[in-house]
Amino acid sequence: MNRDNSSESSAGHGGESAEELLRGVHARLLPVGLITPEVAGGMRYARVVADELVFAYALDEPTRVRSLTDEDVERVGIEELGQAAHANLMRVPVTHEEIALEGHAALQSVYGDSHFVASKALYLGELARQVTGELLPAAGALVVVPTRHLLAFHPIADGSVVGALDDLAMYALGAYEDGPGSLSPRVYWWHRGGLTSLTVLDEDARTLSLRPPPELLGLMKGLVRLDRAGRIATDGPGPDPAELTRATVASVARIGQEPSGLGDAFASALALAHVRCTADPRASDVVTWDAWETAVRLGSALFAGSGSEQWYLGEQNSLRLPAAPAAPPADARAWLDAVYLALVCRAHDRVARLCGVPLETLRQDDTVDAYVLHWVDTLRTYLSGGPGDAVVEKLLATTQASLPETLTHSPDEFVNRVDYQPVALFHRLFTQDHEAFGDVLAEALAEHGGYWAESVAPRARVALGPLAMACLAHDQGFPLDPELPHLPMYLVDGKRVEHIS
Repeated sequence: MNRDNSSESSAGHGGESAEELLRGVHARLLPVGLITPEVAGGMRYARVVADELVFAYALDEPTRVRSLTDEDVERVGIEELGQAAHANLMRVPVTHEEIALEGHAALQSVYGDSHFVASKALYLGELARQVTGELLPAAGALVVVPTRHLLAFHPIADGSVVGALDDLAMYALGAYEDGPGSLSPRVYWWHRGGLTSLTVLDEDARTLSLRPPPELLGLMKGLVRLDRAGRIATDGPGPDPAELTRATVASVARIGQEPSGLGDAFASALALAHVRCTADPRASDVVTWDAWETAVRLGSALFAGSGSEQWYLGEQNSLRLPAAPAAPPADARAWLDAVYLALVCRAHDRVARLCGVPLETLRQDDTVDAYVLHWVDTLRTYLSGGPGDAVVEKLLATTQASLPETLTHSPDEFVNRVDYQPVALFHRLFTQDHEAFGDVLAEALAEHGGYWAESVAPRARVALGPLAMACLAHDQGFPLDPELPHLPMYLVDGKRVEHIS
């Protein structure tokens, strides 16, 4: 039966037994406007859970839905009633559909005849697991509850969150205006079990706008940067090496006329260096080395400037980089990539130039967590021959700033499984603990493989940060297994490394 044909009362009295109440009670979201002062007097247990939304209990009856009163709650007991309301709500049948339009973020739509479908947003983590089979990210999700019969959400996992925010806002407003059972036109952030409105209403102009709180805004900036740099594991077709080569050659050719394109050229070359290791996991081919050399040259030029340089990418592609002064961007992770590449390719003069990039410039990067900047500071100090006590102090600051409760821009899984691993390895390198370094290296590579799983993204093939630490360790006499996954053997031992002038 379509429950929209049934009647609904905001609150009322019934003669149900405690057993009947427990059997039919559901947790429910109601619009604030439905709770008049008269109704509120009999529902003191109800509470506002977000802008325009009230949490209450309701009894699902054959011909109507009745909000429970304080007397009903007292008759059963608030704790037992709450457990039953949650369990009954999560058993309400729904239909799930993924809305994936080209050029737009994918939205998860959940709908049904029941008056309680949208109320499942209260327990969105549990609902997401039921309908998608996956856990929500630690950052939560964007969610809308435009009518009692409908909710839609988007997990906050990558840079698509920016587009999803706008798409959900339009989706919610349209559904809210269409009804039936209109609930709220707002977009909410579901995070750690709570709902925060991201929509601001201008009472005078009667318009809606989106205003994420600073915590979410910082996270969105970080995710966009991570996503664009290919650091977040996502599905999709693998890149074609020939196409990446053409893109890199074209990007370098444009730098003379468009110096601002150096960052894109570096990103393209870095992706190519990783991709070449798919077919050549040991990095034994000349064409693989050419890709790594290209990435080293462009990375150091991006941050430290360059003289006029000319080299080859394969037999047919002669690349020329015009002389350019240093104009480092505020991109701390790209700086780390450039340093890692230079360490792997033993371009120690370029490492020194990269360490000369002002820390104040990199600290202007507002898309990274504090631990990234502390890690940059640690590496600069160590690679520049700074005092050991300073290195220890900066390394400790890196570790403390990477704790889960301090993260504001990066997904926990990415930090724990990928981004922090070079830091853990450096700790053992710095203390010259050969055995611990080997153990941590094996763990880091296992985490890398687990994070990327079957992804065909360029960064899935090579664990760049651990590779750089392994190269440092090799050159300091640490014993290393020559057949470790995600570490090209001929880059670790330097047998394919050529001098980069």
